Amino acid sequence: MTITAPPQLDVETLNRICDRAFAHMVYMIWHANHRPGKKPGDPKVGGHPAACGSSCHILGALHLVVREVGDFVCCKPHASPMDHAFHHHLRLFGREDGTWFNEEQAKRAMHGLREFPDDGDFHSIFQSYHARSDADSFHFLPSGSVGIPPVASVYLALAYRYMQDHGRDIPKAHFWSLIGDSEFREGSLLEAMPDVAERQLGNVTWIIDYNRQNLDGTRMPNEKGLTSRDCDRIENTALANGWRVIQLRHGAFRDEIFAQPGGQHLRVLFEEVLTDAEYQLAIYKRDAAFMRGLVKQRFRKATTPLGKLQDDQVLRLFEDVGGHDLRKMIAALEQAKEEPEKPYMVIAHTIKGWNMDCFAHPANHNTLPDKSEVAEMLGARGLSMDDPFATFDEDSDEARYLAERSEVFRAGISSSRADRVRRRTEARQAVIDAGGVPVSLNIDLTMFPTAHTQWMWGQLAAKIVRISTAGEAQPDDARIQDRPLDEIERRWAPVSKFVMTMSPDVGTSTNIAPVLDKRVYGASDAADQKDYDARHPELASGTDPWTRHIRFEIAEANCMSAAGSFGRMAHYTGHPCFPIMTVYDFFIKRALDQLFYNLYWGAEFVIIGTPSGVTLSPEGAQHSWKSDIQIPNLITWEPAFAIEMDWILSDAIRRHMMDENEGRRGILIRAVTRAISQKLLLESLRRHARNKTGLGETALLKPAGADESWGEAIDESAAPAQPNATLLAHLREDVLKGAYYLVDWRGYAGYEPGDNVVNLFTMGSLVVEAQEAATTLIERGIFANVIAITSPELLLGILGEADGYSHLRENLDLTGDLHLTEGEALDEAGLVAVAGRRVPAVAVCDGEAGLLDNIGSILGVKQVTLAVRKFSKCGRPDQVFRFQQLDPDSIVDAAGRALAETAMESVRVSRRVLEAASGRPPEARRDWRRLWPDPPGE
Repeated sequence: MTITAPPQLDVETLNRICDRAFAHMVYMIWHANHRPGKKPGDPKVGGHPAACGSSCHILGALHLVVREVGDFVCCKPHASPMDHAFHHHLRLFGREDGTWFNEEQAKRAMHGLREFPDDGDFHSIFQSYHARSDADSFHFLPSGSVGIPPVASVYLALAYRYMQDHGRDIPKAHFWSLIGDSEFREGSLLEAMPDVAERQLGNVTWIIDYNRQNLDGTRMPNEKGLTSRDCDRIENTALANGWRVIQLRHGAFRDEIFAQPGGQHLRVLFEEVLTDAEYQLAIYKRDAAFMRGLVKQRFRKATTPLGKLQDDQVLRLFEDVGGHDLRKMIAALEQAKEEPEKPYMVIAHTIKGWNMDCFAHPANHNTLPDKSEVAEMLGARGLSMDDPFATFDEDSDEARYLAERSEVFRAGISSSRADRVRRRTEARQAVIDAGGVPVSLNIDLTMFPTAHTQWMWGQLAAKIVRISTAGEAQPDDARIQDRPLDEIERRWAPVSKFVMTMSPDVGTSTNIAPVLDKRVYGASDAADQKDYDARHPELASGTDPWTRHIRFEIAEANCMSAAGSFGRMAHYTGHPCFPIMTVYDFFIKRALDQLFYNLYWGAEFVIIGTPSGVTLSPEGAQHSWKSDIQIPNLITWEPAFAIEMDWILSDAIRRHMMDENEGRRGILIRAVTRAISQKLLLESLRRHARNKTGLGETALLKPAGADESWGEAIDESAAPAQPNATLLAHLREDVLKGAYYLVDWRGYAGYEPGDNVVNLFTMGSLVVEAQEAATTLIERGIFANVIAITSPELLLGILGEADGYSHLRENLDLTGDLHLTEGEALDEAGLVAVAGRRVPAVAVCDGEAGLLDNIGSILGVKQVTLAVRKFSKCGRPDQVFRFQQLDPDSIVDAAGRALAETAMESVRVSRRVLEAASGRPPEARRDWRRLWPDPPGE
């Protein structure tokens, strides 16, 4: 494709800016590796000036000319110092509160690459790669994980279009990604490519920094196997997936030589004859004689035009690649913006280590220049080691150009932030004016006495979509009734329009078919507009206002990236967007990298992982492993009953709208397809002594129908319980704090902690097995409380640790206290032996032991954990649970074992205690209580 460079640009001035920014970058990395204070054993810092060198003019074109304020940028990780250097010249270092760095603060930031700020101000320094805390992070995506940011950028472009098509005032934006040529082997990129073209995202441009090198040395793809150079493979891959491609091979000097007689043979030489390995070796040697010999050997037709050139011209010819021709680079990027429905790929040929001593060296990835090279580079640009980050004189052409562009960007960034706050405030106020987000979506369960949590998710999703489009245009379908909203639904209306769903080809199999039916968002294709009348959701996509679902093929990674991108829209635009992704729980593992990125990025989203665990028994052989996923900013849930799913999702949406989800912006809800009798919940709650009315302070209960061995205790069925509404209100509080008592024997006759009490912790559908085990155990004289954990993260994980496990220890009143149960006189002196025992714990989870195996260590008690420890098999849940030893009999056995092992624990008395008991004065020793946590004098 022919690139016509814009003639009006003052490229000389722009090149001088690039040149000085390059020197800033080199010193920035050198200083990070020579900072005083290194301690023995510290890991290497590393640095990538060679990788920055190859991208210098690509990023120069982007930052100095092509990029607009609203655009987004993803940059290959190793080139991030190059971005910082350009932003330093553009004076774009600032904070979220709208304040900008002064010159001294900017220089401090440039000196702070990879430094840890002792004052905790991470905005004052730069991380190794682009990070959320960077002072120039506006519309820059974090880039530490290669292959992920460009895909996140793609789905951010989709999110922008979705919101525009749904009537939001979204500013125009282009989405740029700089990708290394080795990075382009990442499967995440190849998996996303067809999706970009199919969705007609013409505001997406991927730029390949084609320098033919990677971390381990020169890249050497087998060109015989590929039948082409790797740049051609990349181009053909893009073309095959519906992209437009600009192959930017040559600079202006080459074009000039190619235009001379015989020059066409030199073009053929570079484009079709020389392999990447041969070309790379030639520019590494930088020897005109070697280059002439190589041409003579490989393509004799090119020897004549080459012979007309001087040695310095031969060197220049070989090194004149398009990615370092700033004028042509600008033209290519500008052209990539011209087609609204076609994504573009620009393959920019560059040289790794450009303008450095390590030029094209095969081992230059981590090569650092020595001090003399750095000093010489700075001096040649009017800089010094004492003031390496000086900018241009105010009266220079460079300074005037930068000041004008800086003014535009600063004003645009400030305006964007103000608009974001305004829109978010308006959305929140609309919710408040409507009465606030209700605690529930009020799904009628009376007709479904037995239900599972996956079914409940389908009911919730369908209702949210119906509410969100009430009173607006609807699909032309007699099955869809636009009935009036009731009072609770009207309160949901301002919130529901921000909720949307997505799934990787599992919508119908996870009970959200009503959400898909004629509501799939995407570029429409007339050929797909068919009604098969096959009792199946109509899946033809469109951009109509009632569309609420984004459908993916079997591509969990793409869908996960999209969830994160849509979940960042409130941050970038002020318009709330709450994506809910449905995925087979087992396949979350296919997108763990993307999930981690979303959480680090601060995205707000819900993942419905369903079905999950060995409860998915018919497919349990290979789809059953449920992992413990503890990542900062993620809260995990595993409801057992349908109403819990309603409460959890409703609370998540409320927190999103009110911005009350710090540390828990990502939400994973695990559901199952095993149905549970819903009346079990209220029946169990009514039995709790604390839920009875009219009991005296000393009154004790006994199980319904229990015999006279229970003494004068009151039959539980004779004591009235609190109203259902009161029970459910209290239950909701506990559910949303992470756990609740399903079976609670406190207040029953014979209940004696330290002797006959064990606490059973369980999650999800296994509450049935735990409850059955508790029934068996009470018949054997053992009181087994069943604590249903709704969120291991809130109860036992990062969020639980943050508040000292208060719900576990205070609200549920679970401790590691010793209970004195027996006493025996030892001698006439009055010494007594006592048996002090704790209440042991048994954890039962449909997943790996790590989900719940830290309860004992938190409480300080004996714990036995039943978990999935082997590959599963197909079968009914009861068969599979028995195979995995998660069945009631196994739980009963584990409870007995935990009690027996606790009973065998002995109390050892220290010599100091015995001496005190015998009347001897104890020896003097330092009391640690006086030294911790506040030593004397502090």
